[in-house]
Amino acid sequence: MKRLVSMSVLVFALAACTGNPTQREADRLALYSAHAGAPVSSFRYFGSLNGWTPLGDSAVALWTRPSEAYLVSFKGRCPDLDFASAISVSSQFNTVYKNFDKVTVLNPGTMSIPCHIREIRPLDVKAIRQAERERRANAQVSERP
Repeated sequence: MKRLVSMSVLVFALAACTGNPTQREADRLALYSAHAGAPVSSFRYFGSLNGWTPLGDSAVALWTRPSEAYLVSFKGRCPDLDFASAISVSSQFNTVYKNFDKVTVLNPGTMSIPCHIREIRPLDVKAIRQAERERRANAQVSERP
């Protein structure tokens, strides 16, 4: 019986890992939103991102440094963001402004459509990393012989 319960838990965990990509994006967006501060009008940007995390077609996390990131929401859909090989971010005098600047998806062979920034919220990077570690720890299932 104990082995049957362990196998059921394992199947459930694997199903969660291979589940609906849209659900995973929604979960990640919820996690980032939960650890986002109050909206700001701009952030400093020196032409190079440390990384970026697509969060569906309505938002992206832009990492300006390993310990500094911003949740950026768009005025509408940002097509192909999930499949982008690269993005560009416009800025004015090394600053990205909401309602003025945009993120552009750069995919070879497709038309680049700018995604206008509606909202910028600073992220608590330490809290996000801790929550992701806890989520991975809870998702790991090990079976003892």
